[in-house]
Amino acid sequence: MAGGVHPPSRETILRCTGSNFSLRGNVNLFDLALPFARLLDPEDAHRLAIRGLSALPQRPPPADDARLKVEAFGLTFPNPLGLAAGFDKNAEVPDAMLSLGFGFVECGTLTPRPQTGNPRPRIFRLPDDRGVINRLGFNNEGFAPAVARLKSRVRRGIVGANLGANKDTADRTDDYVDGIKTFAPHADYLTINISSPNTPGLRDLQAAEALDDLLARALEARDSAGTRKPVLLKIAPDLSLPELDDVVKVARARRVDGMIVSNTTVSRPDFLRDVNRKESGGLSGKPLFDLSTRMLARTYIRVENQFPLIGVGGIDSAETAWKKIRAGATLLQLYSGMVYRGFGLVDEIKSGLLSRLNAAGGPSLAANIGLDARDLAAEP
Repeated sequence: MAGGVHPPSRETILRCTGSNFSLRGNVNLFDLALPFARLLDPEDAHRLAIRGLSALPQRPPPADDARLKVEAFGLTFPNPLGLAAGFDKNAEVPDAMLSLGFGFVECGTLTPRPQTGNPRPRIFRLPDDRGVINRLGFNNEGFAPAVARLKSRVRRGIVGANLGANKDTADRTDDYVDGIKTFAPHADYLTINISSPNTPGLRDLQAAEALDDLLARALEARDSAGTRKPVLLKIAPDLSLPELDDVVKVARARRVDGMIVSNTTVSRPDFLRDVNRKESGGLSGKPLFDLSTRMLARTYIRVENQFPLIGVGGIDSAETAWKKIRAGATLLQLYSGMVYRGFGLVDEIKSGLLSRLNAAGGPSLAANIGLDARDLAAEP
């Protein structure tokens, strides 16, 4: 660990927090540690958080206001706020994150074989811009350990699996098919991630012909697995409008269950100020919000209510979450926002969404989905 800091043992964490520790009731303990965590290398800080969460006694997910309930993909979500892929790469702490108040958790990205990813350093905070750049490269332990953990968990909430391909595999579509077959019995939904910018050539699978073949084979594998779990497609925010047209056309024709909009961006907005802004990799966090929200609105218009969308990218407040819903999101995901706001952001967003529902006079979030999509889609 950087600076000689080592993760605490399970015994140390439990001794410090006490036997009556309540994850949500004492979430401030984690958030108070944020300034200290930022002194560490980002990967070391992340690993410390995973170890801490793994050590805590598990609690059932909290009860949510009924007005936050969402029906999508044949599943019932207690609230629309999900944990995006990237935090719990190896399915180590999905139940701990559900206990924080998330409505669902997406584990991964997972590849068939373990891989180390790109050389470190490969995560860079941009505190001046409230952003993060990563070039991790699908570092993970492979399918087997994640499957074992998902099989052993007591099912208390919705957990999805985000699937990728190994960098050196000969046929990447085979890796996705393998992922569908492997995780269909153990995850509540499956995400095909072909939009990471950190595996060379991966985004080429978003081209119409390659995507059509991929979805055809993946959905056939899902149907033959004997359990019809929802299959979602995660896309990049950097698609041109003709490329987006092709992606949505193929997704609709193949009858995917939903899309996630969007992954990180390789673009660098002119307003970035942080010294790390020129690092290569995918940019997430606040600087991604406008781009990903426009892409969400443009996708929503093209989908024409054929399937729901998950909006992700730059959510760091109730206001940004509300804007995603108004842009066309049925569900939401966040990760980078917690780097700067802590785990308490989850309850803050849910409370803020309820306040906005009260102000709008609507009974549920569904009535607000996509109301601003056309205006947002028209922005340059």
